[in-house]
Amino acid sequence: MSMSRASRSRERLVVVGGDAAGMSAASQARRLKGPDELEIVAFERGHFTSYSACGIPYWVGGDVTDRDQLIARSPEEHRGRGMDLRMRTEVTELDVEGGRVRSRDLESGAEEWTSYDKLVLATGAHPMRPQLPGIDAPGVHGVQTLDDGQALLDTLARTAGRRAVVIGAGYIGVEMAEALINRGYEVTVVNRGQEPMSTLDPDMGRLVHEAMEGLGITMVNDAEVTKILTGGDGRVRAVATEDVEYPADLVVLGIGVRPETALAEAAGLPLGDHRGLLTDLAMRVRGHENIWAGGDCVEVLDLVSGRERHIALGTHANKHGQVIGANVGGGYATFPGVVGTAVSKVCDLEIARTGLREKDARRAGLRFEKVTIESTSRAGYYPGADPMTVKMLAERRTGRLLGVQIVGREGAAKRVDIAAVALTACMTVEQMTALDLGYAPPFSPVWDPILVAARKAVVAVRAGSAP
Repeated sequence: MSMSRASRSRERLVVVGGDAAGMSAASQARRLKGPDELEIVAFERGHFTSYSACGIPYWVGGDVTDRDQLIARSPEEHRGRGMDLRMRTEVTELDVEGGRVRSRDLESGAEEWTSYDKLVLATGAHPMRPQLPGIDAPGVHGVQTLDDGQALLDTLARTAGRRAVVIGAGYIGVEMAEALINRGYEVTVVNRGQEPMSTLDPDMGRLVHEAMEGLGITMVNDAEVTKILTGGDGRVRAVATEDVEYPADLVVLGIGVRPETALAEAAGLPLGDHRGLLTDLAMRVRGHENIWAGGDCVEVLDLVSGRERHIALGTHANKHGQVIGANVGGGYATFPGVVGTAVSKVCDLEIARTGLREKDARRAGLRFEKVTIESTSRAGYYPGADPMTVKMLAERRTGRLLGVQIVGREGAAKRVDIAAVALTACMTVEQMTALDLGYAPPFSPVWDPILVAARKAVVAVRAGSAP
């Protein structure tokens, strides 16, 4: 058993989880307090630290050729900064009352308790694995960690067949479908939704559907997987819905992720409706003075709807870590919330969204107007001008911007950042029409597509608010 809190001359910070949020918190705390003031012990059950999980589909697809390109800081680099980083070590129990954690070395099986003065939970999320027959068969892969990505690549290397089925069509599902196409696989995506990318409204998701089919991906929508079929060798051989079987030498789960909060729940820490940990603005777990949490295991405040959401993104995780590290290290910082901005791509089709979808706005009790416009990424006469579709939601009567979705070619996705800033500032669509955005023919039309949508939304709001 490790030394008790009372017998130590310096504070001990224990971090559970060695990726973005956990090691960002540890690094920021170390900048503020040296090893003589703060001891840092971090536990990571995998083989890697501080890596880009968002880059895994591009590594699998071959756009990123070396796994180490995705690693921002190795275990050795963290240890060189005075951290006791214990790899391949899983925390199995939290004793909140006693201020300690139980860990198990995954190589030797040895267990021990480690006491803490301050605790950071950065346990991440895990891929959803529906309780279906055959779901745990060899050849079925979730993709969330670098270890998951390596396991998938190992399977690709030893699988003779070239048929892949992706279950689910969210960000991971769509990106993995493209990665497998790039690897020369015949890919079928089985999606329970009306269209791919449920983070978009179905009318915008339809544009993604068309682009995926243009890549040679077979899209199967409104379909529920009922079981994974296996062959005589126990490996996956097909994915079955109620009436169809889709042959598969490989299956990738792209259904989404859930917060990894089993430890926290067992310890009695507060969870939200999405099973994520609940924190205050300083990322401190509610009701617990010396416990913080960040990254994919927490829920965050949606600044547009005013509700808690679970959004698994590396951008948020790194910000959470910076906030936690500042507070643990004796400084002060807060994380006010998010507006739900995300971008992705299918081949050269760029996909972006921020704020609320139609169903989100209705769920929040908001009445709204919606508009959709077609524009181009550059002045129409300039070479390379590509079409772009922008959908905008604005609150009825007030005209407050509620959400934006964009689907287009080069130059489309990052335009969503304009809308993200407008949402954060609680701007109305009328105020947006006066934004002084950069213009030159190689970059945009005279009226940027975002401003064209805002102008149309102003007209819709005025018409909808008329007696």
